[in-house]
Amino acid sequence: MLTERLEFAPERDSEIFASAPAAPAVFLLRASDPQSEPYVSKTANLRRRLQRLLGPVEERTKKLNLRDRVHTIEYTPTGSDFESGFILYATLREAFPKTYADRLRFRFAPLVKLHLENEYPRSSITTRLGRLNGRNLYYGPFASRTAAEKFMNDSLDFFKMRRCVDDLHPDPKFPGCIYSEMKMCLAPCFKGCTDDDYAIEVNRVQSYLDSSGESLLREFSAQRDSASTSLAFEDAAAIHARLEKLKPILSQLPEVVHRLDRFSALIIQPSRIDDSVTFFRVDRAAISGPIPFCIQPADHAKSQSMESRIQEVLDSFPPAKPKAALENMEHLALLKRWYYRGSRAGEMFFADEKGDLPMRRIVRGISRVYRGEKPEVEANSGQSSRVQPIPPRQPEKL
Repeated sequence: MLTERLEFAPERDSEIFASAPAAPAVFLLRASDPQSEPYVSKTANLRRRLQRLLGPVEERTKKLNLRDRVHTIEYTPTGSDFESGFILYATLREAFPKTYADRLRFRFAPLVKLHLENEYPRSSITTRLGRLNGRNLYYGPFASRTAAEKFMNDSLDFFKMRRCVDDLHPDPKFPGCIYSEMKMCLAPCFKGCTDDDYAIEVNRVQSYLDSSGESLLREFSAQRDSASTSLAFEDAAAIHARLEKLKPILSQLPEVVHRLDRFSALIIQPSRIDDSVTFFRVDRAAISGPIPFCIQPADHAKSQSMESRIQEVLDSFPPAKPKAALENMEHLALLKRWYYRGSRAGEMFFADEKGDLPMRRIVRGISRVYRGEKPEVEANSGQSSRVQPIPPRQPEKL
């Protein structure tokens, strides 16, 4: 993962320090003793950091000094904090396979889990990711467990899927719970519904989560328009009230929350290379990259459009390989750490249901990242770009 290498000798320290870039980088210092652990870190100024760690020892100081131990310097210059964090993770994972997680202090991303392997499916919040090719489905990442729980609980108010966590053994004598008494659950626990009816309701929940709520918006809008056409204005008003209750829930859903086995996105970051940006791909919760993208085309590519050049770079990414669940969780933790910070460099663009990326928006995003401008503001402030408000249909005048 680290691309540059320098041999360190104390008598040539000035020459070595001058050859190191005064720029952000991830670096590794190897000791002469092969039994010693390497020193791995990231820095905003590699030259200054090396001078502090490998410079002459100061008197009466407790600062760490490795001048007499290090013989090799390995490093990779970086163009953004996201790139530094990802390369640091990969380097630590290779250098310390047993302790790298403790060094990075991962806080795994909260997810909504749809338990489809259960005979009577339910949902829950988890930070433990299972097999993405299994029957259970995962949606995320959310900023916090509180945010994930609020979204799940508010969303389930529009459905009648069970909220209990026990494995059910339906018994007609079972008294049920408060949700069944309030008609907010189909009550499979005492056979309050057929198995087919419950499966249909679970499919509605899955469609809602898969489409980030758009399926329920369409369902409510169609019901409202049908009631309005039939002159059932009271029913139309009641459905419209439910629609208005749903919109704030969906408007607060972060755009990064997706079904993980279909999660495909492109992250654009500033680059250390002139006239370039850096690409990272996200496929099924796994991050790959970095790969630089030169904004100015080479002579042989001047006849190509920007979109076709971007597609060529995307095609050059190595094919996505299934990763262990723990590694996917770690990548999601890195993504969550970057995406939900107060101010972040770079932009992220998500593929649609067909897996196609929004190329025109990506071209504009590349320009903004290169110029250091803020991301584009959605036309509907606070409204998720994936779900647009549906205006009520006006009844015809009699």
